[in-house]
Amino acid sequence: MKSLSGILSVACLALGLALTALPAVAQQPKPASPAAIAAAKEILAMKHADAMYANAVPNLVHKTKDQLLQSNLNYQKDLNEVEVIVAQKLAGRQKEIGDGMAAVYAQAFTEQELKDLVTFYRSALGQKLLTAEPVAIQQSMAFMNQWAQGFAEMINGEFRAEMRKRGKEI
Repeated sequence: MKSLSGILSVACLALGLALTALPAVAQQPKPASPAAIAAAKEILAMKHADAMYANAVPNLVHKTKDQLLQSNLNYQKDLNEVEVIVAQKLAGRQKEIGDGMAAVYAQAFTEQELKDLVTFYRSALGQKLLTAEPVAIQQSMAFMNQWAQGFAEMINGEFRAEMRKRGKEI
């Protein structure tokens, strides 16, 4: 489970970085070629990006049911039953997220760049990157959190020391 959360963190980071290119892309919309979309989908598949949104439909259906339940407590049994029906009816729609992500990549990179990335990710170093990077990012995040906690304690100590100089204990 811990590695899944690490992968999800990496995937969110990658998506965030990809989406930062979106405003620039929005200014110059040009349709991506089918080959670029295919290469982008292959890259996302190699990165297991689908793990990031695999449960999007059931999670959103459940969240909606919970919101409706807050103002309709007397319909709890019905809403629980309808949740299953709606989730089944909308199953598979998370594929739209993957298609959208591929379009973002296809706008952010040229077709040739995407093909070069596919070639790279198929190489030994690319395979190592796909395996090692999520772990390295997870460990980096853990380091940053530890550093921030220690630094925050130091800052707290500085505040207390400065306030003591003013004759005020906090």
